[in-house]
Amino acid sequence: MTFCSIYRSGKKAETYLYLSEGLAFDDLPAELRAAFGEPTFVMALKLDEGRRLARVDVRTVLERLREPGYFLQLPPELPVEQEISRRFAGPVKD
Repeated sequence: MTFCSIYRSGKKAETYLYLSEGLAFDDLPAELRAAFGEPTFVMALKLDEGRRLARVDVRTVLERLREPGYFLQLPPELPVEQEISRRFAGPVKD
């Protein structure tokens, strides 16, 4: 089980940063901190391979939390409305 903190970007919509327990935002590379902007704490989370995450594979997040200690979640390629339609729209009836 891995503990992490999740932060929302102050510069980019729908961009989140998962930080491994014990790693501070100031420990990240300067370029990443500048691009991410002011972090806003969202939540602390316990992760294991059985946990489901909304937009990313938990195994990828866990791997990145081990090395380099953080995971940057970027916005989806499709707008949220289109993604919802794509995932949940049933077959079209005549």
